[in-house]
Amino acid sequence: MPESDALSRQRALIDRVAASLGSSCVRHETHISVVLVAGGLAWKFKKALRFDFLDFSTLDKRRFYCEEELRLNRMYAPELYLGVVAVTGDSVHPVLGGNGPPLDYAVKMRAFDQAALWSARIADGRLTVADIDTWATRLATLHEAAARAPAESPWCTPSALQAIADETLDLLSAHLPESAERHDARMLRDWEAQQRADLRAQFLARKAGGFIRECHGDLHCANILTVDGKVEAFDCIEFSESLRWIDVMNDIAFTCMDLRFRGSSHCASRLLNAWLEHTGDYAGLPVFAYYEVHRALIRCKVALLAAAQGEARARRDASDYLAFAVQRVKRPAPALVIMHGFSGSGKTTLARMAVEALDAIQIRADIERKRLAGIPALQRGGAALYAEEMTRRVYRHLLETARSIVRAGWTAVVDATFLQREQRSPFAALAEELGVRFIILSATATENEMRRRLMLRESAQADASDAGVAILDRQLACHDPFSSTEEPRVCAVDTTGMTADKLRSRLDTFLA
Repeated sequence: MPESDALSRQRALIDRVAASLGSSCVRHETHISVVLVAGGLAWKFKKALRFDFLDFSTLDKRRFYCEEELRLNRMYAPELYLGVVAVTGDSVHPVLGGNGPPLDYAVKMRAFDQAALWSARIADGRLTVADIDTWATRLATLHEAAARAPAESPWCTPSALQAIADETLDLLSAHLPESAERHDARMLRDWEAQQRADLRAQFLARKAGGFIRECHGDLHCANILTVDGKVEAFDCIEFSESLRWIDVMNDIAFTCMDLRFRGSSHCASRLLNAWLEHTGDYAGLPVFAYYEVHRALIRCKVALLAAAQGEARARRDASDYLAFAVQRVKRPAPALVIMHGFSGSGKTTLARMAVEALDAIQIRADIERKRLAGIPALQRGGAALYAEEMTRRVYRHLLETARSIVRAGWTAVVDATFLQREQRSPFAALAEELGVRFIILSATATENEMRRRLMLRESAQADASDAGVAILDRQLACHDPFSSTEEPRVCAVDTTGMTADKLRSRLDTFLA
């Protein structure tokens, strides 16, 4: 694609700026920006471009969007974004800052090691559970604090979602030459249209409920980094309100999609579940699959635009994202899994492994009990929190949440002790009602091992569970064995030395 005169002049100016920074200057380029890195600092320029979804074509617009980028990204990475600087001087001897008429503008940032990016950490096998959990907590906090869209705003109405989807799919159809890929794009257009029709009530309810907020909007793994144990995001979308004022479920779906695309499905499951534990937004799960697929198509679109500008591997990326989107619309049939086990048996750890093995949603009684009581997850609870009526209320809440999770197309893993048959039987009945498989995943360990774990947990006080040795003693003295009807549905697992791979193998055999 030939460059416009304005883009050619800007490219020449940026080349001169790069030369002025010395031979150590490193250049990074995307389809809409150029970043120069030197001396521990970075300067990000917006290309003099105009697309249907952005307009950086004039100097005033580039200044405005540089200032917007600074404002928005300081919420996500306050130490990374330093200011907006004008390029002054002349086209032969440009100066970053200084006096005189501006020739262009750049966002000034602290530089960081590219190895800190999650995209690099995944490729090198360095993305950790701590990274995932830290980001889940931080993102949930940011989403909670984000501004809510007014009810009369144009964002995320069914018609607005259709316009965004049509624009994306129209571009794909225009840039996909292979007939097979065009066929996939047509199939995805039909799928999206059907989803929007089926989910219309949910989309309207999400907006009415205040879940359309000023989000990041571009949370793929190359926009998230870990430095010194701190996880931050950058490159929040500044150029389009409609792409930034979105459902919070859309925002988290982007990261989950990209983690899966990069071969880290277990991290995607962990991230979503940790975020849900903090937000309690299980009611948003029906729209998640729609947003996850659409995010893959957005990345496909971005790759096609980059390919049009000559980026070597972008065309292959576009094909890969399209194939991923096709794969994600073919989700396996959901199931209902309830955990079972005494306190200290390793039940919650086993549940987390099951979540990753089954790409499932975990709902944890210890978390929900405190959510219902209106207290923080790590705050110790009094006797009233574990009274008989409160426990019945918790199990009713778990049942209804499991119902909504399965109806949304997800396997639900309900993490509670389930030591009484009257607690288990409503879930078996729910699975029959919904026509899904029912599994009792029973965690086992020796009594000495359970006591050891509980004493360690009590001393650490870093878990939502308040159960101690005294509660274990009561459980051992009073619990219902499995009935003959339940026994065929029980998958018993010794949690000592259990790994995710071993559990996946057990579940595959059990579900075969």
